[in-house]
Amino acid sequence: MKPTTRGTLAAVVTGVAVAVAVGAGATPAAATGTVPVPVPLDGVEKSLHMEMPKLGMELPLLIPGVPEAPRYVEGRLIPEHALPQVPMNGVLPGADLRLPLPHALGPGFDHVGVDLPASDLRTLTPGLALDAPLTAPDPQHYGMPQLKMPEVGVLGPVLQTVVGGDLGAGPGK
Repeated sequence: MKPTTRGTLAAVVTGVAVAVAVGAGATPAAATGTVPVPVPLDGVEKSLHMEMPKLGMELPLLIPGVPEAPRYVEGRLIPEHALPQVPMNGVLPGADLRLPLPHALGPGFDHVGVDLPASDLRTLTPGLALDAPLTAPDPQHYGMPQLKMPEVGVLGPVLQTVVGGDLGAGPGK
């Protein structure tokens, strides 16, 4: 088979795979904001002949936003927000745990489950605001700037989220 034929065939197979994935409703991890991480314990369960806990996690993908541009303010030599705060959007990690408890809570209750879904997270990184120890050029002093006290300020980080969870007990798998 010629190299051009192989390349064409590879491109067609890749296109078909993408079309099938889109048709099946598969979404890339970047679109959801989390990456599911199942913890496979099936081998341990089969080798020990006993029911093992079911554990799954969701790890976040942080997406940096666009920082606010520095603003020039009249009377200041250095722009406001010299080191701007950068917004970061993502999610807090989630977890899903299901433990077998053979009738510890009475008949009909053989499992305890904890579900902590991934929750949206919005943050702003710390920033810095400062001003030089000189004023703007003063026309009353022949265009020479005046001395003044330097100004330095730290803009604190911001964290916004709402966390939820669910704890339950019930029967069977």
